[in-house]
Amino acid sequence: PKFSVVISKVSTGSYKRQVYEVPSGKQLVDQAVIDRITWATWTSVLGDEVIGIWSRHAEKADVNCACVSHSGINLVTGDDFGMVKLFDFPCPEKFVRTCFCIITTRSTVDVMVLYCFSRRHMMEIFPFLDL
Repeated sequence: PKFSVVISKVSTGSYKRQVYEVPSGKQLVDQAVIDRITWATWTSVLGDEVIGIWSRHAEKADVNCACVSHSGINLVTGDDFGMVKLFDFPCPEKFVRTCFCIITTRSTVDVMVLYCFSRRHMMEIFPFLDL
């Protein structure tokens, strides 16, 4: 399909989700319009669709990244505790149990996760650490 307007979603440092038209930079504020958007990709840790990724005792900065699979049925997250967690997507209920969890490190390192274009594999990326 051909798109006439490109939309970008950003998360602010104050943990608010904002939606903009590109390249005009016009912010969309009508929630009814935003709710009708079908996103091509999802990498946000904010929104009603991902409330379930937050554990009961998590702080806002604990979950660093999220990525929805290309099929739109799974969500993988990375957190400050070195854990990569797999959820069903969407997960709008609070305190959802993960489908799968991998502990990747014993130290608190920001982890980035994403799905490969092959749609069959998920990758985790650790930042370069100069110790």
